[in-house]
Amino acid sequence: MKHLAFALVLFLTGEAYADTLKLLTEEYPPYNFSENGVIKGASVEQAELLMKALETEYSLEILPWARALAMAESQPWTCLFTTGHDDERDKRFKWVEPLLVDHMVMVRKAGSGVNPANIEEAKRFTVGTQREDFSANYLKKNAFPKIDLAADMEATVKKLLSGRIDLMMTSEKTFESMRDQGKALESALVLEGKLYGFACNLGLPDEVVAKMQAQLDKLMADGTQDRIFAKYGLRSNR
Repeated sequence: MKHLAFALVLFLTGEAYADTLKLLTEEYPPYNFSENGVIKGASVEQAELLMKALETEYSLEILPWARALAMAESQPWTCLFTTGHDDERDKRFKWVEPLLVDHMVMVRKAGSGVNPANIEEAKRFTVGTQREDFSANYLKKNAFPKIDLAADMEATVKKLLSGRIDLMMTSEKTFESMRDQGKALESALVLEGKLYGFACNLGLPDEVVAKMQAQLDKLMADGTQDRIFAKYGLRSNR
């Protein structure tokens, strides 16, 4: 994949915190992606609304997922999104969620005939995902013997469509978005549900986390989150 690291720093008016809140994300459309040097997506729009309400300086940057995850865990005043919340990650971060609620799904190239009936049957195939993605943790936890790790989802999709891997893991909403855009993909196996949100460094003050959560709750309650989803062709969380 092309290494993209677009950075956007926004300065907001009003009473601000002394530190700049660093928001990190990856190329994972339709939630977070770059287009003509602009970072956008369904999760990005929610993040921007939260930051406006927070009245603090913040930066927004796209990085390879593994690097972004390491930075969020090691650097104060740093949050990563759109991050799957699982048991392995739970205590490593402070969470603001959900930016979305979705199922994991194993996806095949259309017409490939790869059709596992369950997780055990899926272990016969080579399954692709991204380094340090929560789905990589899932595959390792469930003892999948043939895991193909890429730097980002774009690389994983290319491998799937070229026949270099048999299946890939992603969220069901992301799969539906890619399918609707004309990619030759089919759902092969729907797995467990998952919450996705902001994974924030443990050093981020609880006050900031609470304000972020309150604003996200407001976006969900007043229908703003659903309207953003509809803009990107996504189903509601409800």
